[in-house]
Amino acid sequence: MKISRKLNALAGTAIATSMIITGNANAQENADEKFVFEEILVTATKRSSLIKDVPFSINAQSQADIQRTGATSLEDLARNVAGLMIQNLGPGQSQVAIRGVSAGQIIRDQPGVKEQVGVYLDESVISLSLFTPDIDLYDLNRVEVLRGPQGTLFGSGSIGGTIRYITNQPNTEGFEGSVEGSLNVIDGGGTGGHIKGMVNLPISEDKAAVRVVGYHTEYAGFIDALREGGSIDENVNSGSRSGGRITVLFKPTENITITPRLIYQEIDMDGNNRQEVFNLFANTNTTTRPPVQLGERQQFLLLREGFKDETLIADLNVAVNFDGFDLTSVTSYTDRDILVSRDASALTGSVSVDLALGDAATLLPSNLLDTTKVESFTQEMRVSSNDDGPLQWVAGVFYSDTDRFYKQFLPTPGYDAAVDAVLGAGTAAATGAGIAPVDSPFFSLLPYQLEQIAAFAEATYDVTDDLHFTAGGRYYDYEEVRSVTQVGLFGNGVVDQVDKTTSNGFTPRILASYDFNDEVTINAQISKGFRLGGVNDPLNTALCDAADLAIFGGFQDYEDETLWNYEVGAKVNTGNVTLNVAAFYTKISNLQVTLDAGSCSSRVSFNVEDAHSQGVEFELKAHPVEGLDLSIAGSVLDSEFDSTVLNSFGDVLGGVRDGNRLPSVPKFNLAATATYSFPLDSFGDNTEGYVSATFQHRSSIFTQPSDQEPGAGTFVSGLPFGGASGNDATTVDLELDAYQTLNLSAGIAMETWEVVASVTNVTDENANLSFDRERGGRARLGFRTNQPRTFGLTVRSYF
Repeated sequence: MKISRKLNALAGTAIATSMIITGNANAQENADEKFVFEEILVTATKRSSLIKDVPFSINAQSQADIQRTGATSLEDLARNVAGLMIQNLGPGQSQVAIRGVSAGQIIRDQPGVKEQVGVYLDESVISLSLFTPDIDLYDLNRVEVLRGPQGTLFGSGSIGGTIRYITNQPNTEGFEGSVEGSLNVIDGGGTGGHIKGMVNLPISEDKAAVRVVGYHTEYAGFIDALREGGSIDENVNSGSRSGGRITVLFKPTENITITPRLIYQEIDMDGNNRQEVFNLFANTNTTTRPPVQLGERQQFLLLREGFKDETLIADLNVAVNFDGFDLTSVTSYTDRDILVSRDASALTGSVSVDLALGDAATLLPSNLLDTTKVESFTQEMRVSSNDDGPLQWVAGVFYSDTDRFYKQFLPTPGYDAAVDAVLGAGTAAATGAGIAPVDSPFFSLLPYQLEQIAAFAEATYDVTDDLHFTAGGRYYDYEEVRSVTQVGLFGNGVVDQVDKTTSNGFTPRILASYDFNDEVTINAQISKGFRLGGVNDPLNTALCDAADLAIFGGFQDYEDETLWNYEVGAKVNTGNVTLNVAAFYTKISNLQVTLDAGSCSSRVSFNVEDAHSQGVEFELKAHPVEGLDLSIAGSVLDSEFDSTVLNSFGDVLGGVRDGNRLPSVPKFNLAATATYSFPLDSFGDNTEGYVSATFQHRSSIFTQPSDQEPGAGTFVSGLPFGGASGNDATTVDLELDAYQTLNLSAGIAMETWEVVASVTNVTDENANLSFDRERGGRARLGFRTNQPRTFGLTVRSYF
């Protein structure tokens, strides 16, 4: 029995994954002659269909695919999906891009910037710019990646595509459950592991059932922090993730299905995966302080850092079947509380040097606390056809109301006294405007309220048995109101400034597919996507030097981003080989580019008139001989600016030059997995052994557009401190090098048990995932990095 099919059957999965039952050991040879890959049923068009019948590019990673490649997070999963890129920006923070539609690194203090990829948990929207929810992958049916703009059915935030976590639903047919435990050890780091479980309980035959999932993961750390005085805190970026979900299924009649669900997850990380190359307090240029050479996977801290994310999702899905159509209602409520705690001592200290407050004030520990609270309510009502006629259709309305409250403050005990001693008594209190807490030189409040109303429709008509046309569109109307207060010595002095953004429009798409024969389908698509604009936060003008103030002071609001996507593709299934390939060209208008505002310690977004992304993506699965399964996925991308933006001095602004690459986009990605399984009759019937290897390659990227300009990697702090003149240069390569990783695993799968041993990142690759610069690089420079070589043991049981 093939492993993946057995795992999904035992987990209650009703649809097939990437392999098929081929019988017992005595019948394997005959069965293999008839081997076919079973197709995955997806709901990418808000109606159930096979992948080959979806008229655009889509990937679906089943639970078996996830387990076989060892993926434990969305970032891991992305490396096995053509065209999907997730840039690691620290614990709990990531930036998602599909097909090279990317505008640069979004930072935690840009709450107004909208996401470019929509993320859904089943039918519920869970997208949040920067803080993409990293849902645990246990007991998932599949993860769907819909490539290209999905604005028609999924709205704003899906300009590049949509990611959908699809969970297993309660099953009324019988009791079932699973449990999984894991232990892992990082080479040179800490020890982690997890325990996860699922129970499915029928309550009434064919009428009701409940499915409960719970999990707890301990993440091992691998970054060491050098501390003042020479001590070292080891493995500071450890942490945990705990949570669960309860789903109840009611079927009061044959035609009505009611599914309420409650999901809770908490992430608590103790530090950051940042390896530093320069810190104001720890560098090789100091003389009155001990010079420090920061090494691989090391950072310098005066204060420990952290990240917390509490997520509560409650949703209700009601489906009613009528004669000729189905009615579906999806109601969702999301409540998230996020805290990012950073050691901002180097940032605050750099300002103290500029203000000549003295060494004692410069070395005061300073803790930057970013808090985000989000409450979101969404309601979708739709109707869809359910007959077998040549016309299939879906239409609906959507409403959302989101409140996002962002607060940032900078507790620095003793700072007010240091400021008043140099700048005059009462200075700190005056700049705080009676709003900022004591000893917080920066304090901001940014409440947002975003309301959206939309209507959508899409229809597919079978012109012949082989030729199918689809057309659809979405009308949207948005209104966002933001208030901003920003005070303190480092602030702008703005109190309760209100800004408003409104937008409405229509996003169409047209698709066609043709069944060339039973094995080959070709398809084409033209579609439009959009991303809502907004208003920049005020610059921290007190921190800006004259040049940066002149360059960045004029950026206030930015317009909606739109794109047109043109795509052709083919899907092939010969039985033991499947191939999905697509070529596309995307023309982007008013691309919202995010740029670091240098000494201002701020970020601004602005529009670039024209840009494009074009490329080819492919995914191949093959079963060439008995027991051997191969898969390979890759993409070749060309994503560039087609416009040049000049600053007030006539120079190219932030690397936005015609022909420069879009940030965060690799030109080439490749992932390949090989699994060989074989019978182990000596361990009993239906027992298999298997070995699996996964190789992944990512070519070079830039974190933001300016990183590819001449001289971009040379940083001079201009801060005389600790005996350093401030004129010494730190030079780094801002083209983040290509890297490769290799994961190996071997296991034994029995009727109700599975044991897997694994080694991830076998070659111990130390990859630079993104670049971090504090105050334009004057205070701190570092790279976020991946997890080192890790040895793991996982045990699964099904009952």
